[in-house]
Amino acid sequence: MADATTTTPATHPADVGLLLLRVVFGGFLAVSGTQKLFGWFQGAGLAAMSHGLESMGYHPGTFFAMVTGLTELGGGLLLLLGLFTPLAAAAVLGVMIHATETLWSIGFFGNGSEPGAESPITFAVVGAVVAFTGAGKFSLDHGRPWRREGWAWALGSIAFAVVTALATFALKAILH
Repeated sequence: MADATTTTPATHPADVGLLLLRVVFGGFLAVSGTQKLFGWFQGAGLAAMSHGLESMGYHPGTFFAMVTGLTELGGGLLLLLGLFTPLAAAAVLGVMIHATETLWSIGFFGNGSEPGAESPITFAVVGAVVAFTGAGKFSLDHGRPWRREGWAWALGSIAFAVVTALATFALKAILH
C-alpha cells in the first residue's frame, strides 16, 4: 500500500493553474484600476472616468470613479498575490457587477466602437471561481492562519459582493 507522500504530488497542476489565473486576471484588473485613477497605461484618468460615470447616472462621478479605481486596484493586487482571497474575490465580483450593468445596453460583444459586457462578465466569473477554489498553494494565503476557503467562505464572498453591489446601486439612485 502506497502512502500519501508517494501518491500526492508536491505541486498539484491546479495550483499552477490558479497561480496563472490569479496573476493574469489580478494584474489586468490592477492595471485597469491605475488607468482609472492615474491615467497610467494609456488610461483616461480620474477626470475622464468621473465624467463617464456621471453620464451613466453615477453622481458624484469623482466619488464613484475613486471607488471603482481603488476597488479594481486593490482587488486586483490582492487577487494577484493570493492574499485575503475571499475579500479579493468579492471586490472583483462586486465591481464587475456594476461594469456589466453599465455595458449591458451596448450589447454582450459591444457595437464595434465600444466594449460590451463580455469582459466584465469574464472577470466576474474569475472572481467567483477563485471564491470557490481559494488561491491555491502558490499564494500569500497558503499556510496562513487566516486562509479561508470552502463552501461557507465562497458563498459568503459572493454574498458580500452582491450585497455591496446592490448597496452601491441604491447609493447611485439616492445621489442621482
